[in-house]
Amino acid sequence: MAQMDANNIVNWKKYGISTSDAGRTLILKLAGTNLTHANLEDVANYITTAHGANGSGDSAFTIAGVGTADGSAFVSGTTDTVFLKIQGTGDITVATADMAIAGLTITVEAIFTPAL
Repeated sequence: MAQMDANNIVNWKKYGISTSDAGRTLILKLAGTNLTHANLEDVANYITTAHGANGSGDSAFTIAGVGTADGSAFVSGTTDTVFLKIQGTGDITVATADMAIAGLTITVEAIFTPAL
């Protein structure tokens, strides 16, 4: 068993804001009525493409996961809420995304950042 130093003892069982995953991770909630595969494609195309000028504005993200609140499968034309786990260093301007993708409400539900 590894020996703990004083810093580890002080921080043991503290719940700090961080992630052990690769880089900055956001959870996006996509809500609408009877979401379709095309809706998800529109969102994917928007968030994986860099926006803005000269590095300002949204940056491209990678989609690391797709899910639903209860773990059920996405059913095109039936499912109303989908969560996306995305990773990247930029910002998501959900107001712009909402305007770009009619009929959806997109919110950032959680942000996980690596510990410093």
